[in-house]
Amino acid sequence: MTSITGDPAAAVAGIADGSTVLVGGFGMAGMPTTLIEAVIDNGATDLTIVSNNAGNGDTGLAALLAAGRVRRVICSFPRQADSYVFDELYRSGRIDLEVVPQGNLAERMRAAGAGIGAFFCPTGYGTELAEGRETRTIDGRDYVLEYPIRGDVALIGAHRSDRMGNLVYRKTARNFGPVMATAADLTIVEVSAVVETGSIDPEVVVTPSIYVDRVLDLSAATSLVSEAS
Repeated sequence: MTSITGDPAAAVAGIADGSTVLVGGFGMAGMPTTLIEAVIDNGATDLTIVSNNAGNGDTGLAALLAAGRVRRVICSFPRQADSYVFDELYRSGRIDLEVVPQGNLAERMRAAGAGIGAFFCPTGYGTELAEGRETRTIDGRDYVLEYPIRGDVALIGAHRSDRMGNLVYRKTARNFGPVMATAADLTIVEVSAVVETGSIDPEVVVTPSIYVDRVLDLSAATSLVSEAS
C-alpha cells in the first residue's frame, strides 16, 4: 500500500547513508525540492546522486551538494551557468563524477526497471566515455555495452496522485520521473495535491501505484506549516 503524508520528514524517513538516490528533474522542472530539503534535514550522507544535471543555483539538488552529503554524481549535464556549487566541489576533489549521455541515462534506468541485465548502445562509441568498456559491431554498426542504473531510493515530483498512488505529471516536469519510479527499491513522490481514488482517468495515469511507496502531499504540508505558524 502507498502511504500518503503531509510531513516531509516522514516521507524521507529511513534513507540510509551511502544510498544511491535517483532524483527527478530537468533543471528545476520536476525537481522534488521539498523532498530534497527533507533529506538534508534527515542527515543522510555519502550519497550517490543520479540525475539529469548536477544542481542549479543554491536550491534543490545544489543545496544537497552544498551540505556535503553527496560523494558521487551520475548525470548528463554537470555544468551550466548556475552550477557553481557542483563546479567548486568537483574542482576541489570533494565529489566524484560519472558523465552519461542523456538518452543512455534514461535507458539505463529503464533497463533496471524492466529487469534487463545490460544492453548495447551506439551513443558514446569512439569517445572517452567508451574507454575500457566492452564494444561490439552489430550489423555493421559499433556499440558500447551499458549496464542498468538501479536506485535504493527515487525522489520524484508529479502533479497529482490519487490515494492509491497512481500518478500524473504536468508537461515537461514529467521528464525522468516515470523511469526512476520503476528503477528504485523505494519510490517517494511529492505532488501538488492528492485526489480521491477514481478521480484520475486510468487512461491518463503515467506511473501506476505499484511503483509508488510514499507520497508527500504538498497541499497538506503547506497546511501544517500554516497551522504551526
